[in-house]
Amino acid sequence: MAPLTAAKPEEPLTDSKQTSVTLEDDSPQAAPESYEEKHVHAVYSQIASHFSHTRYKPWPIISNFLLSLPSGSLGLDVGCGNGKYLLVNPNLYIIASDRSSELVSIASTYGDRKNETVVADGLRLPHPRGVFDFAISIAVVHHLSTAERRREAIRSILSMLTTTGKAMIYAWALEQKDSRRGWDEGGEQDVMVPWVMKKSKKGLAPGEPNETTYQRYYHLYRRGELEDDVAIVGGKVLEGGYEKDNWWCICGRGEEFAEC
Repeated sequence: MAPLTAAKPEEPLTDSKQTSVTLEDDSPQAAPESYEEKHVHAVYSQIASHFSHTRYKPWPIISNFLLSLPSGSLGLDVGCGNGKYLLVNPNLYIIASDRSSELVSIASTYGDRKNETVVADGLRLPHPRGVFDFAISIAVVHHLSTAERRREAIRSILSMLTTTGKAMIYAWALEQKDSRRGWDEGGEQDVMVPWVMKKSKKGLAPGEPNETTYQRYYHLYRRGELEDDVAIVGGKVLEGGYEKDNWWCICGRGEEFAEC
């Protein structure tokens, strides 16, 4: 695995330019679960409320997918975050899950209603297999630190679907030369992305910093990589594209799909 890089702190409400510096690699290949616990799960536990306040507008292609589904369809939102996609189509029944109990707590009452939520690891979804009409997993698989685990997450999602079910998966793209981050083809794919939480200056002790920076691990998908991972686990790509610095695809079970 190549050395990790880190962008300058991400300002959720600004458009500041980001660059990269080299960070020491503390071996996700050797212990990926503990690596992700440190560089993903623990971070989201700390930033959940602040993160939720910056995530409120559904993306158009995802909304269109949800609105295209037949009324009464049963589905999953795997890695639901604050639950912002649960209200897009009120005619769907969605069970939302996330690894972060803090985000699940927010999602459970998102939109001032009671939503069906569960704390769950995307690699170990606690649902019956083969019964869901659809699934979405938005900005989730890129937080898994090895190719094997990313593919297993896709397999896990597909295993939940009926033979005609569809899943929409989004992941951050490597090709972002026009964004403030400046990543592009040929660059490092495994990066650390800072999240800055600023505190009110009121009440700070003398010398106390007014902001804290948390580093989150991301794998940046290159063109075609997401579709390749779907195919490797026996899925079939039905549609795909690029939107807002993300690669996305709609996929289902292929004829040779195996759950194990």
